[in-house]
Amino acid sequence: MMDVSRLRKLQAELGVTFHNQRLLQQAFTHTSYVNEHHSAQHNERLEFLGDAVLELAVSQYLYKTYPDRPEGELTRLRASIVCEPSLCVFAERLNFGQSIWLGKGEEQTGGRTRPSLLADVFEAFIGALYLDQGLNAVEKFLQATVFNQLKVEQKNKLKDPKSTFQERTQQLDLGQVVYRLVEDRGPSHEKRFVSEVAVGDRTLGMGEGRSKKESEQQAATVALKQLGRG
Repeated sequence: MMDVSRLRKLQAELGVTFHNQRLLQQAFTHTSYVNEHHSAQHNERLEFLGDAVLELAVSQYLYKTYPDRPEGELTRLRASIVCEPSLCVFAERLNFGQSIWLGKGEEQTGGRTRPSLLADVFEAFIGALYLDQGLNAVEKFLQATVFNQLKVEQKNKLKDPKSTFQERTQQLDLGQVVYRLVEDRGPSHEKRFVSEVAVGDRTLGMGEGRSKKESEQQAATVALKQLGRG
């Protein structure tokens, strides 16, 4: 039996009340829970929808916020926002991990703090909110929880991690930056990619993501920390 009290508390904290509570419950239901409780519905379809809604909402926000920025910069900034590391941070700030329904095995192996799982739940929540109340509600939620924070964190920072890392290595004259795909695993609809970034003969970072590009961005983020820029 699902304990829905956690979601009532979460809605109060977020200032968002769902008309259809089952949509909200589905958004926080991981496949591992459904494997043990067959009457429940997992959140993967909502995750798929939420990804597209996030792309649109973030694109519209950037288009309006930076009217003088060219397409390339807006694309890079959007990629730095709608990616697993950023979505995980948003979910952590909102304490989403405490409200997820997990199977026993996933619970025991630390699923509540797994970055990929938290990012997926954030997307599923956005998908559920869109179905329940529309795009305006999604934009209002993102404005309050994500966009206002971005203004503080990225006021003068419109470069993605790969671009920042490239510039940093050039400044330090460290040599050529090379990204390599180390591994791709999982079925075609749930691929996970692992990439590494090296400078010269030294590997400085490894990253994982749902696309090759995303894994490279994550690897660059790790490498920047190695250089003392994280």
